[in-house]
Amino acid sequence: MAQTFVPFGIVEEFLAKVMVKAGIPEADAKIVAGVLIQADKFGFDSHGVNRLKPIYLDRIKEGIQNSVTNYEIVREGPTTAVIDGHNGMGHVIAFNAMKLAIKKAREFGMGMVAVRNSTHYGFAGYYPLMAVKENMIGITGTNARPSIAPTFGVENMLGTNPLTFGMPTDEDFPFLLDCATSIFQRGKIEMYARENKELPKGLVIDEQGHSKTNSREVLEDLIKGRAALAPLGGIGEETAGYKGYGYATVVEILSAALQQGAFMKMLMGVKDGKKVPYPLGHFFIAIDVSAFTEPDDFKKTTGDILRELRASRKMPGHDRIYTAGEKEYFTWLDRKDKGVPFNDALLEEYQGLCQEYGLEEYLGSFE
Repeated sequence: MAQTFVPFGIVEEFLAKVMVKAGIPEADAKIVAGVLIQADKFGFDSHGVNRLKPIYLDRIKEGIQNSVTNYEIVREGPTTAVIDGHNGMGHVIAFNAMKLAIKKAREFGMGMVAVRNSTHYGFAGYYPLMAVKENMIGITGTNARPSIAPTFGVENMLGTNPLTFGMPTDEDFPFLLDCATSIFQRGKIEMYARENKELPKGLVIDEQGHSKTNSREVLEDLIKGRAALAPLGGIGEETAGYKGYGYATVVEILSAALQQGAFMKMLMGVKDGKKVPYPLGHFFIAIDVSAFTEPDDFKKTTGDILRELRASRKMPGHDRIYTAGEKEYFTWLDRKDKGVPFNDALLEEYQGLCQEYGLEEYLGSFE
C-alpha cells in the first residue's frame, strides 16, 4: 500500500487542535499530541497518529473517557504515590505520574507511582524516556482490556500488558525495550485490518485453540471473547508460552493490586450491554543512576554491553545484530525529514477529521 509522508510539525499541530476542539484543554492536548507523534518518530506506528480517532476521539464522544483530566494523588510517601486518574486522558495522567516518580527519585534515589482509573496512555516507551533524559532508569507497565489467553487456556483474560524499560547510554540513542507480553498486540492487528491483510499463523487462537488469521474477524472476536492472543513464547509450553503468560500476569498485578484498581474482565469496556470506561492501571518507576554510581560510568558500561552484543558473531545470512532502541533511532533518522507515514485509509480518516472539526485548512496536508 502506498504511503504519503506528512511533516511531523504539521501533524503534531493538527493533533493538538483537533483535541482542543474535542474538549481537551490546550496544555493537555499538547501532551497527548507529543506522545502520539513520538510513537511515529520511532516507528511504533501501531500506537501513533492512527489511534487518534478510534481510541481517543471516539471514546470521548461515547462518554467513556473524560476530555478534562482531573487526576488526584490519593496516597503518598517519600518515594511512592498512588494516583486516581478519574478516567481522564491516559497520556496526561501518565506524564504527570512519571514526573512525580522522577521528582521523588531525584530526592531519594528511587520513586514509584501507581495509577488507577486511567485510560489508554499510548506509546509506553515515552515515559521511561522522560527518566532517561534526567540520567535515570525508567520503567513502566500497564494493564489493558483482556486479550491474552493463559497457557492451555482459550479465554482472553489478560491485557497485552507491556513491560517497558529505558536506560541512558553513552551512544546517540538510549536503550529502550518496549514490548507487549503477547506476540502481537491489538494496534498491529488494527493496522492489518485497515490494509485487509491476513495475520500470520500462531498469533491468535479461537475457542478450540486453533490459529485465526482473518484480521477483521479477529478484532471482532477479541471483543466478543471468541478469540485470544497468544502470549510471548506462543501457544502451549513447547516454545515457552508460559513465560509471556507469567510476565503478563506480573504487569497485571502491579497495575492493579498496589493501587486497588480494576483488572482483567473488569476492563472489558462493557457492562450490562452498554459501553463503559476502561479504568486501566499503570505503574511508573524512576531510578536515579547517581544514587548508585557516576552517570557517565553507568552510560559507558551500558554502552559497552550493547556494543559487545552488536559485535558478536553473526548468524549466516545476517550482517548485523541490533540492540533495543537502535532500530527506533534509525527509524527517526530516516523519517525526521520526511514526516509521519500515512496510508490511503488513514489519509481519508484525517480528511474526515478536518471536516468534522472545522479544520479544513489542513485538508491539503492529508491528500
